[in-house]
This record gives sequence, structure tokens and C-alpha cells, in this order.
Amino acid sequence: MSTEHEYVSRLVWKGNLGNGTSTYAGYSREYMVSVDGKPDIRGTADPMFRGDPALHNPEDLFIAAISSCHMLSYLALCALKGVSVAAYEDRATAILALDSNRNGSFEEVTLNPVVTIADSSTEALAIKLHDEAHDLCYIARSCSVPIHHAVTIRIAEGGGSQQ
Repeated sequence: MSTEHEYVSRLVWKGNLGNGTSTYAGYSREYMVSVDGKPDIRGTADPMFRGDPALHNPEDLFIAAISSCHMLSYLALCALKGVSVAAYEDRATAILALDSNRNGSFEEVTLNPVVTIADSSTEALAIKLHDEAHDLCYIARSCSVPIHHAVTIRIAEGGGSQQ
């Protein structure tokens, strides 16, 4: 049996500087994303498309969604399979390719998680669970772009094999 969950967000463009989009340079790219009961997100276009570099852009949010979904899937698997994670950090990167008309798409995303585990005897499993997390991540499963993983495992101080 299939279960569906609906997610709703509201997007409002905040960039009319008085003349709407009468000229390409004459409007702001700023927008607001709202989800009931949560803090709003101020966004804009990437600076190469006249956006404000101090605000998040759709490209930032895309890579953050992939990275955070992977992490949450991974941590759940670790908890279920006996890998005690003490710390998790990711510096995700993505390559956006644009043609001469500035049409483009992401060519690849690479997650670079650095995971600190409590017990060295679970290191091999800790690495393997990244593949399973990728398969479980709803965001990754919804993307057509290749998503790679360059995993670093660290052992917490005093985290030798426990017998």
C-alpha cells in the first residue's frame, strides 16, 4: 500500500522596484519562501544572474537538500544497524554547466561527509551505509543528476574496538 505525504510552500517575489520587470536590470531577484509554522527563507538568484550574494539561491538550496537528506537517512541507518556516530559534517559540492545561452543543468553533486564514529570495529559498516543512505534518500531518488560520495571516517578518541 502506498502512502502519500503532501508538502506545501508559498513563494512570493519581493523584487518589484517600481516598474516590475520592464527591464532585465530593473528588478530585484529577491523572494520569500514560507512554510506554515517555520521560519521564512529569503532567497534570490545566484549573483551571476543579478542576485544578492548575501542571500540563499536555488542552487544553494538544491545542494543543501541533497546533503541534509543523505545525512538524515545515514544517521537513521547507523542508529538501526549499530554504528554510533559522534559527529557528522559535509561539505557538498555541485557542478552547474551552462551553455553559451546560459541554459544549463547540474552535471554532478559530490557529498564529502566526514563522519566520526565511536567504535573502530564498525568502520567498514559506517562506510557501506552511505550507499544504503543514498538509496533511501527521497531527494537523491528524485534527482537525475549523478550524486557521488567521498566519505571520510574518523574514530572518536578512545574509540578502539570494544569487545
